[in-house]
Amino acid sequence: MASKTWNVGVVGYGFSAKTFHLPFIHEIPQMKTYAIVQRTPKEDDDAEKDIPGVKSFRTTEEMVKDPAVDVVVITTAPDSHYALVKLALENGKHVICEKPFTPTSQEADDLVKLAEKQKKLLAIYQNRRWDADFVTLSKLVKNGSLGRVVEFESHFDRHRPQEPAADVSKWKNKVIPGGGAIYDLGTHLLDQAVHLMGKPDRITGFVGSQREVNTTGFEDSFTVLLHYKNGLMVTAKAGVVSPEEEQLRFWVRGEKGSYKKFHLDVQEDQLKSGMKPADNGYGREPSDRYGSLTTIKNGQPVKEVYPTVEPPTYTEYYRKFARALAGEGDVPASGAEARDVIRLIELAQESSHLGKTLQV
Repeated sequence: MASKTWNVGVVGYGFSAKTFHLPFIHEIPQMKTYAIVQRTPKEDDDAEKDIPGVKSFRTTEEMVKDPAVDVVVITTAPDSHYALVKLALENGKHVICEKPFTPTSQEADDLVKLAEKQKKLLAIYQNRRWDADFVTLSKLVKNGSLGRVVEFESHFDRHRPQEPAADVSKWKNKVIPGGGAIYDLGTHLLDQAVHLMGKPDRITGFVGSQREVNTTGFEDSFTVLLHYKNGLMVTAKAGVVSPEEEQLRFWVRGEKGSYKKFHLDVQEDQLKSGMKPADNGYGREPSDRYGSLTTIKNGQPVKEVYPTVEPPTYTEYYRKFARALAGEGDVPASGAEARDVIRLIELAQESSHLGKTLQV
C-alpha cells in the first residue's frame, strides 16, 4: 500500500516561507505544496507563477475550508500566530507554526490544549536544533567528552549599532507582541539549551537595548542566565554592539573538556544565496570554521580542532514531521516545548524589570 501524500497549505509568501519552509517541504516525498495564502501577489512575486499547480488563496479563512488541505504552515508575524493556529486547528488541520510560537505562554497553552482536543499535530519551527554546530555540541555533551558540564554559553551577537531603517514589511524591528530580540533570537538559544540540558531551576534576565539611538524602544539585546540545581549555569545572549572579526557562538565547559565555536551555522546564508537543500555542500561547514575541543591529557589542557559534523540539515525537521503524520514518532518540536520556552522569556522579562532572580 502506497504511503499517503499530505497536502500542505502555507500561510504567507515572504522570506520565511520561501527560505525556510518551501525548499524543505519540496524535499519530502510524502508532502506536497498544495496551497499558498498570499494576500497581494505582484507581477514579480506571485506564488501561482512560481510554483506550478499550486492553489492560491487571499485569506487563511478560505484556505482552511478546503478539505484537501491536511497541514497548515504559518509563516506570518508572531502577533498573528495565535489566531491563525486556532483557526487551522478548529478546521481540523495539522499545524506547523513559525517561532516565536505566541507572545504569551497562556496563549501557547490554550493552543496546545486545543490541538489535543482536536487530535491534531502541533509543531513549532525550531529549525536550529539541526544547526551543524549544535548537532556537534550535542554529540560531545551526550558522549561524555566534556564530562559534567558546568558552563554553557550560547551567543548570537552581531555588530549593528545603528538603529535600523523603518520597514513596514518587516516585523523583526518593530515593537509588537512577541517582538524584540529575546523572542526572535532568544527562542532559538533557549530552545537549544533546554532541549539539550533540560529545564532550569531559576532564571535571571537582562533585557533591553544596546543602541545609543533607539527611537522606538525596541529591545535589541538580552542576556539570560539559567541556573540549575546541579550547578550548571547556562548563558544565552544576543547583542548588537559586538565589533569582533569572529563572533563567539558556543563556549561549553565541563570537568573533562571544553568546546569553543565561532561563527553561525552556514545553512541560512546558503539558503539566502539561492542554494537548495539537495545541492552538494549544503549544510557542510568549511574546515576553517571548525570549533576547538580542549581536553585534559597527562594533567595538562590540550587543544585540537574538532570537525563540525555533517548535519541532517533543516530537512530533518520536515522529515520528522512527515513520520509523525504517519504515526511513526513525535513531532520535531512540540507546542508544549515551545510554550515552556515562551514562559522562560516571560520570566526573563520579569526578572529584568524587577532586577532579581526568579524561580522557574
